[in-house]
Amino acid sequence: MASVFCGLSGGVDSALACALLVEQGYDVTAVYMRNWSQDLPGFRCPWADDLADAERVAVTLGIDLEVWDCEREYRATVVDYLVDAYARGLTPNPDVMCNQTIKFGTFLDRALERGADLIATGHYGRVRRGPDGRARLLRALDEHKDQTYFLWRVGERALERTLLPVGEVKSKARVREMCAERGLGVEAKPDSDGVCFIGPVGMRSFLLDSLERRAGDIVEWESGRVLGRHDGAFLFTVGQRKGLDLGGGPARYVVSTDTEKNVVYVTSDRSCPALWTREIALADMRWVSGEDPGAGRYLVRTRHTGALREAELDGETLRFDEPVRTVAPGQSAVIYDGTRCLGGGIVSRSGHAPF
Repeated sequence: MASVFCGLSGGVDSALACALLVEQGYDVTAVYMRNWSQDLPGFRCPWADDLADAERVAVTLGIDLEVWDCEREYRATVVDYLVDAYARGLTPNPDVMCNQTIKFGTFLDRALERGADLIATGHYGRVRRGPDGRARLLRALDEHKDQTYFLWRVGERALERTLLPVGEVKSKARVREMCAERGLGVEAKPDSDGVCFIGPVGMRSFLLDSLERRAGDIVEWESGRVLGRHDGAFLFTVGQRKGLDLGGGPARYVVSTDTEKNVVYVTSDRSCPALWTREIALADMRWVSGEDPGAGRYLVRTRHTGALREAELDGETLRFDEPVRTVAPGQSAVIYDGTRCLGGGIVSRSGHAPF
């Protein structure tokens, strides 16, 4: 009987993952990873409540639950990364780094040291062996909930030891039904959205608590006219519409930020060239297999629930047949061959000069 350490967050997906593994005959040990327990201004961290839910699920399934303190690693590789990226005018994906460094890094390494044969999580994705016997990462059956967009930096070494049971379920509604059928008691728990440790306090409040407030100008992209003021260019991201606080008039969109000059550029023209692009430059590219698949046409996703679009990959450049929405620097562009996630890259700073 293979030994599996399964991450159990107290949520719906990880609860069902543990239950399915027990039913499949694995020797399951549940692990609650305490990644963040600090309260933020106006927000009580719910980690103790989530742990209580995880404990109830483990008791129901008759499996052991361990609590692993991963806060030091999480702060160093996720929280500090997020703050540093925003300070440099980027819009990072902390979940991507969390998966690489914590859930399929620290968690995997500790589990193997404890004698586990495999690890498992509640992520929506699938792991399959290819004709060459090597592990491949495939999109989940539920395309809407698919999380391979956040898993592209997880390498083959980790995937060879990973089970993703929920990726085989056709819908989140069915996941909730299956939790209810097993009496797990978490089927009505809401999905977690946004960055987990920030919660309802919001990214703006967190960043203002972490970085120095710096008043600066909001400038019209086309004319250079100053339209208003802001509390820090690091608070804004390309495509953002809310939070500009420019009073009446047409809706405006952020087209560019300059954190060195502390300027935010906006437009009211939704067809503004700065909001659209046919080409995206990438950096820090990673491939699940460890091998560059080479130039060619692939499917690309630039937002978690965004459409898959065909693009030509040439080195570190993606070229689209039709204009696509400009992607904020720091975000991920994830590359697929059919349903197989090959890897991706971080969108680098590029775009149009104002005026």
